[in-house]
Amino acid sequence: MTHGNRIALAFAMSLLATSNAFGHEPAKGLNGGLRVDAGKYHTELLVDGTPTVVVYLSDVNDNPIAAKDFKANAIFVIDGKSQRFPLSPVDGSKLVGIAPTAVKPGVKGAIQLTAPDGETVQGKF
Repeated sequence: MTHGNRIALAFAMSLLATSNAFGHEPAKGLNGGLRVDAGKYHTELLVDGTPTVVVYLSDVNDNPIAAKDFKANAIFVIDGKSQRFPLSPVDGSKLVGIAPTAVKPGVKGAIQLTAPDGETVQGKF
């Protein structure tokens, strides 16, 4: 490898490291679930190995947002298959849905939100 190639490789690796450092990986939410960005909102996902899925909504400062006027869907990969089901506002900042099968912690997928103003965003887990 030439000196120029080594410099280019080092530069590319530093960009990769920087983008990972500033990425939005799931964080621990206030309710004990995983929290990710969904546009200008945060979605916190709580699953416990049952079909019940709970999502809490908050703003970027982690202040709860009333869920009553939001529409939402969960789209998860469960047992190798894509499963889509609705989430309904229950009380406060909480949305709840029942998956067709048990949802284990660490599930991959997304929460799709439609805000009261019609904006649609996703929180990816």
